[in-house]
Amino acid sequence: MWWKKNKWRVIVPILLLALAAFLFWYGGGAPGMQGWKVTKPSAAPTSAIEERPGGAEGTLSVEEKLAEAAKLAGNTDKEQGDAGYSALQGMQLDPETGLDRYGTSAVPEGKPVPVEPESVEITDVEHTCTISISCATILDNMGWLDPEKTELVPEDGWILKPIEVTFYEGESVFNVLLRTCKQQGIHMEFVNTPMYNSAYIEGIHNLYEFDCGQLSGWIYKVNGWSPNYGCSRYALKDGDVIEWQYTCNLGIDIDAYYAVGGG
Repeated sequence: MWWKKNKWRVIVPILLLALAAFLFWYGGGAPGMQGWKVTKPSAAPTSAIEERPGGAEGTLSVEEKLAEAAKLAGNTDKEQGDAGYSALQGMQLDPETGLDRYGTSAVPEGKPVPVEPESVEITDVEHTCTISISCATILDNMGWLDPEKTELVPEDGWILKPIEVTFYEGESVFNVLLRTCKQQGIHMEFVNTPMYNSAYIEGIHNLYEFDCGQLSGWIYKVNGWSPNYGCSRYALKDGDVIEWQYTCNLGIDIDAYYAVGGG
């Protein structure tokens, strides 16, 4: 008797709840429906190049970062390598991959091709070049910087203002950096990377890669160009101008998107 008198009082609320649930899920109220999804907010400012979350996809590869960086720079043809020119200059490129045995692609026409440190003879012939070290980009991205490193950043960004130094014929950008840092009392840490046949610069002035974001680190330029090979493989010429710069965004912030790191 009770059920007959009260069944609609029970059934109607259940039907209303079911209808509300249906509208919530299929009307766009549920995460994952209607094309949007819940994402975890980033604690750091958004970079121009986003890292993919870990897991199955992993992070962006070096090649993907390079392509994205060139795209964001707005001129993908600016630093295109020339295989014919590079081959004429003695660079041995795999015809299938377009890379040499250390994974380096062709250089743009007119630029020096890499040399192998073990095959270079360093003479006693003296030359001069200019070298500088700057971390000025960090000043615009202090929110990304490791708080423990704040005091290391000079107010004007200069760790070493441009100075003229002596080098010997056959020496590389790495040779000059190492000697200059020792002479000037500047901390510098590197690691040899046989895969790329070059030293990789991990830190200068106790500022290391990743200290100012996941896309940060040291990059070198010579005469305004960012080589796509390591600093040990760049043979200097008299009058060259070397710039070591800290990037917070894979080189985009210093117009050096062709290179990745100071390897």
